[in-house]
Amino acid sequence: MKPRHLFAALLLGLGMSAGAHAEKLLVAVDTAFVPFEFEQDGAYTGFDIDLWKGIAERLDVDYELQPMDFNGIIPALQTGNVDLALAAISVTADREKAIDYSYPYYDSGVLLMVRSGNDDVRGTDDLSDKVVGVKQGTAAADFIDTLDTGKVIKFPNISDAYLALRTRRVDVAAHDTPNVLYYIKTAGDGDVKAVGSSMDAQSYAIGFPQGSALRDRVNVALLEMMSDGSYDAIYERWFGKAPQ
Repeated sequence: MKPRHLFAALLLGLGMSAGAHAEKLLVAVDTAFVPFEFEQDGAYTGFDIDLWKGIAERLDVDYELQPMDFNGIIPALQTGNVDLALAAISVTADREKAIDYSYPYYDSGVLLMVRSGNDDVRGTDDLSDKVVGVKQGTAAADFIDTLDTGKVIKFPNISDAYLALRTRRVDVAAHDTPNVLYYIKTAGDGDVKAVGSSMDAQSYAIGFPQGSALRDRVNVALLEMMSDGSYDAIYERWFGKAPQ
């Protein structure tokens, strides 16, 4: 995360346009990416959901969440079927050519997870004869493709890759660091563990159709939240500590 003193300068540079959109915004979210967005007791919750609530309140806009598979989010933005997307979208060069991004709001990376009794894998150098499970269409999958592995299996959902790890269909699962750590803590049952360090540093940002007039207004609201402590409060709620 960039130093707080940069936020004020960016706020001045962006400026806030007057008036909110009269229509209801359609906001794409991933169907299951804990702790950023997931369904609980019939409603969607998570870090991204709470962050967007705060932004929407500042913009005084109505919105509807549109859950969809992650692979459909970038195409939905490209065709204008949604107004924006919060789905822990990593900023990559290829995506930058297809959509517009907000100011980054979360720093992440890729982490490996293995079964608790596995002492053979300690990092990426140990994957040459291993089967690695990833979620298709993600930055983590792209990163694993660059490594020397025995085989890579791409699943439609990361929960499928985690299940495959626990049922010994794959030797290693690789995904975004916060999701791996959250899974180990809340659903791992002591059967899985993280190995190595977080790799392939990446940032999450809100996605928009190219040329969207909404981006600057969202950026102002986001940076205000980062400056006044609202962002930190949401971060602590989901990750237990303030961002570094």
